[in-house]
Amino acid sequence: MGDIIDIMSANLISPIILSFVLGVAAALARSSLSVPEAIAKGLSIYLLFAIGFKGGAAVSSHGADSTLVLALIAGMVLSFLIPIVAYGLLRSMTRLPPVDAAAVAGHYGSISIVTFVSATAILTARGLQSEGYMVAVAAAMEAPAILTALWLAARSGSGGRMDSELWREVLLNGSIVLLLGAFVIGLVTGEQGLKDIESFVVNPFKGVLCLFLLDMGLVAGRGLRQARGLLGAGAVAFAILMPLVGAALTLPVALLLGLSTGGVALFMTLAASASYIAVPAAMRVALPEANPSIYLTLSLGITFPFNLSLGIPLYLAAATWAHGV
Repeated sequence: MGDIIDIMSANLISPIILSFVLGVAAALARSSLSVPEAIAKGLSIYLLFAIGFKGGAAVSSHGADSTLVLALIAGMVLSFLIPIVAYGLLRSMTRLPPVDAAAVAGHYGSISIVTFVSATAILTARGLQSEGYMVAVAAAMEAPAILTALWLAARSGSGGRMDSELWREVLLNGSIVLLLGAFVIGLVTGEQGLKDIESFVVNPFKGVLCLFLLDMGLVAGRGLRQARGLLGAGAVAFAILMPLVGAALTLPVALLLGLSTGGVALFMTLAASASYIAVPAAMRVALPEANPSIYLTLSLGITFPFNLSLGIPLYLAAATWAHGV
């Protein structure tokens, strides 16, 4: 228990988390503080490129094995199944219409790449390494949940579109293309490539992440302010409970795969996170009748800060305990 508290305490007073807190506080106080959209987009491009490139370089350095393939399969299966669990919880804990419950469930089966990046930074700060191919696992877990959400919506009689526009939105999502593209570049260029641009993708990483999370805090704070009265206690409770459920389902899978302590923590973080980029874009096309204020507020306004402040330390503590470290 003491270890968990120590990890949480260290995490809560880190510049990364405090930057997010500053953004939320500024938004709730109705401050004029803002990050220009072009700069925010540039920060996200940098983070996606850096994490993808470093992951590819790590795989190139250490080599890929059957665990990589099994991890990819496990990630996709979890992404298919977790929305079903989420949908069941939503229908029992809230009064959300089936279409909104299906849309929200899809967000929780997919992943938040920013949560993944933040967890990676926290692991690095604690001197823990993880398997480089977890970047590829993250990318593989983006799309399957969307298909499950559409199946849940259709099953409830709420419709749901599956056409070329949706597939283009899912498969050619900019964040996934950049993440996988940078991963391939890192894989091809290897250690030498990483050494060549280390001063760009390694040293500035945490500072850029702080600025990006400041902007995320502003976005989350504004969403919380605008969503007052929209969500009941059951929905709020779900947004805190579901990450813990996703992480708990993933822990034994990660251990069976033989992942390192850092790899287990990252896999749990992926399953515990909720998308607020790729899935909302897909839902606007596939389930336009679903309310964006509901699924964005739950994923970005509640689950995202929960994972940053308490969730990631819990997943890391669980991974450490499971490995007996």
